[in-house]
Amino acid sequence: MEANHQTAGGTETVSVSFLLNGEHIQLNVSPVMRAVDLIRGELDQTGTKISCGIGRCGACSILVNGKLAVSCLLLAYQLEGASVITIEGLSDQDEVHPIQKAFLEEGGFQCGYCTPGMVMAAKCLLDSNPEPDRQAIQEALSGNLCRCTGYGGIIRSVQCASSK
Repeated sequence: MEANHQTAGGTETVSVSFLLNGEHIQLNVSPVMRAVDLIRGELDQTGTKISCGIGRCGACSILVNGKLAVSCLLLAYQLEGASVITIEGLSDQDEVHPIQKAFLEEGGFQCGYCTPGMVMAAKCLLDSNPEPDRQAIQEALSGNLCRCTGYGGIIRSVQCASSK
């Protein structure tokens, strides 16, 4: 990947251009800025959570070109040319996405901190496997940690969403 480097006041920046929830984004970022910090801090998409910061919990999960990615392990410039979907990009302004609705109906959350990452993992799974069995759901969610629910409600939520 060719990066366009610029220097502003002695600080090197990298130009990055990508789609975020269908909107074209083009800006200069620090070459060491994480994607999660760009998404939350610069682009105000705060549904993507920061938790562990080392790629183990899945709270910051996003879809990059249709694949699940933990945004705390991506550098912002790595989004160059990509199509990125965050939790905010799943629903339209009038109605929540069916996966989000299933999480509400089936109690797939308690504190809600892990929920955006869980929903994004479920979306990635259901896009590739619309009728997953319990084992496939558990495997797809294995990179996402929840400290509250014991996973029963989360698994039911994904099963409910798959039936819609």
